[in-house]
Amino acid sequence: MNCTPTGVLRGSDGLAATKASTATKAKTRTKTKTKRTLVVVESPAKAKTIEKYLGRKYMVRASMGHLRDLPKSQFGIDIENDFAPKYINIRGKGELIKALKKDAKNADKIYLASDPDREGEAIAWHLAFILGLDPSSDCRIVFNEITKPAIQEAVKHPRAINLDQVDAQQARRMLDRIVGYKLSPLLWRKVRKGLSAGRVQSVTVRLICDREKEIQAFQSDEYWTVGLKLRKAKSAMFQADLVQIDGKRLAVTDEDGKKIALHNESEAMAVTEEIAKQQLIVESVRSSERKRRPAAPFTTSSLQQDAARKLGFTSRKTMMLAQQLYEGIELGRHGSTGLITYMRTDSTRISELAQDEAKSFLLEAFGEAYVPEKPNVYVTGKKAQDAHEAIRPTSLVHTPESLEKYLNKDQLKLYTLIWQRFAASQMTPAIYDTMAISIKAGSRYGLRANGSRLKFAGFTKVYAGADTTKKEKDVLLPELAEGDELNIAKTLPQQHFTEPPPRYNDASLVKTLEEKEIGRPSTYAPIIETIQARGYVQRIDKHFQPTELGFVVVDMLKEYFKDIVDVKFTANLENELDEIAEGKVHKNQLLREFYGPFEQTLEKADEAIGHVELPVEVSDVRCEHCGRLMVIKQGRYGKFLACPGYPECKNTKPLVFKTKAKCPVCGADVIEKKTRRGTSFYGCSAYPNCNFMTWDVPTDEVCPQCGKSLFKKRGNVLVCLDEKCGFSKPAPKKKKEQAEE
Repeated sequence: MNCTPTGVLRGSDGLAATKASTATKAKTRTKTKTKRTLVVVESPAKAKTIEKYLGRKYMVRASMGHLRDLPKSQFGIDIENDFAPKYINIRGKGELIKALKKDAKNADKIYLASDPDREGEAIAWHLAFILGLDPSSDCRIVFNEITKPAIQEAVKHPRAINLDQVDAQQARRMLDRIVGYKLSPLLWRKVRKGLSAGRVQSVTVRLICDREKEIQAFQSDEYWTVGLKLRKAKSAMFQADLVQIDGKRLAVTDEDGKKIALHNESEAMAVTEEIAKQQLIVESVRSSERKRRPAAPFTTSSLQQDAARKLGFTSRKTMMLAQQLYEGIELGRHGSTGLITYMRTDSTRISELAQDEAKSFLLEAFGEAYVPEKPNVYVTGKKAQDAHEAIRPTSLVHTPESLEKYLNKDQLKLYTLIWQRFAASQMTPAIYDTMAISIKAGSRYGLRANGSRLKFAGFTKVYAGADTTKKEKDVLLPELAEGDELNIAKTLPQQHFTEPPPRYNDASLVKTLEEKEIGRPSTYAPIIETIQARGYVQRIDKHFQPTELGFVVVDMLKEYFKDIVDVKFTANLENELDEIAEGKVHKNQLLREFYGPFEQTLEKADEAIGHVELPVEVSDVRCEHCGRLMVIKQGRYGKFLACPGYPECKNTKPLVFKTKAKCPVCGADVIEKKTRRGTSFYGCSAYPNCNFMTWDVPTDEVCPQCGKSLFKKRGNVLVCLDEKCGFSKPAPKKKKEQAEE
């Protein structure tokens, strides 16, 4: 058979036996067990689920990801020998490799079933080498979802390993190695040990630094808007807004000359007073019907964005939970079941089988009005790799309600989001009745009022949409006709200030990286983790803020390695990697074109750059050993206090931030602390004498029953953490939340 181990591969070290040797051994055996088919996947959870579907004739084993890689202790790329990589078995994987070889020897057929992407293809290629398989044989199987039909169908249609995709992965790996291995030591020598640079991570840090500089340079401008509460006779009031003065559109700024702005209170009040003197007449009433179509099913990027927006999940957390849902969850008597399709995809395509199943489910659940005659089809971007489907539930029958007892809280939240988004994508549009009223106030002023009413829920029956966490509210306008006279019930001049661009959060950073074609959606989560771990960026109130170190490194790279932190250059490299995967470009061509100029730049930079002194931030804390004011330093796990008298004085201590709350146990100050991953938690400043610790956020409010500090729990509830008291109440709503209501 084609996928049977057939001998030593070229360049192998004799990992597989020859046919002759195998035949000789077979003759010496008196009785042999029935040989089975070996299937190698990446994770144990996946192996467990797949083995259940395939039955006794199959044994499913996990490779635990990559088994071979470039060595950590050396460069591992032979530049002179046409960029030949030196792969070695990963340390600690020896016993696993030995076990896989043993299983392969006892199998009469081997299938490599690593993930259906470039990384998975490369893992399959390395496995083929280790197990002595011919990559051009039918030894590779792929599936987009871990369901019984999908697995059984995959086994029926094995194929050869896609060497173009392997080359694309190798090119990416070697580019990252070249930049990381060559540039990182320069940062160690010139700035500080432990730093790193990378093709994608460095550009990402630059985006965050550039945004921070925009914010710092921003000059806020005052502007005013004018709203009016109007009514016809005794009809219900409605709001109209001033939109035009003397034929010019009202705007925040008036830079282009075609718009006009109200810059201060006196201008706004003068206009308001003049409008109040005018006769207000309805100029036109336009009624129409607006259809709002459902969003496409999730891709990796849109899932990360929506999970950040709606659930507050980091990209890392989203991908971790999605992996668990994909690999399989124990569903009681049904055993381990894969609940979603493969979670690394940039395609919005849905299989016909899934469309048919969704149609049947939705017809039964909601009726014909909610299901389109023809399935909704979504356009996939030009740069998307359409190898597999969008992220969707493996079956809509697995409703979130039916899985509540099997999933943990966060798994359920993410699964619900995926289920709702997919179900909505296969439903009819929501229909709104809209009304737009134009109003004339004398000869100079024009006002406008807009209203809408949900006529038919359509897909919003299950999913509000990516742009909002709540369903659209109706804005009703009274029945009006052209020529109707209106009365002013109230004037609403309002002051505003222009705001700087917001700092990136998980959702907006992922969106920007995707739009600028930097990296791949599957790499966003580890990139975001890396730039925080290196101390280049910190997450504050769910937004990314560059550190002083981040600014220093980016400025150095911008001066000496423009291409490395250039957005367009990085995007072009990604496009070339895509072309390698499509067989249009040879990987060595890309590596040669990159390495030559990079090496020259590296030599020049090493000579030109002196040692960079990082700015020292002095604290108000005195060293208890020598009396010096301690300085704030950035370490592997965040900021800490260190004595500037090193090496004479080596005193260090954690950097803590005092809150306004008091410990409910002993009454000492509650301080903010950080986990190794940068997550905030809170504890007593009297530790270790007092062991009080909590994830709940301290507030400056006190308990009306016992007078102790209140803490804010998830769910927007204020609680007293004194066990004897137990007081709780809803937390006051923020101004933004109040405005929405």
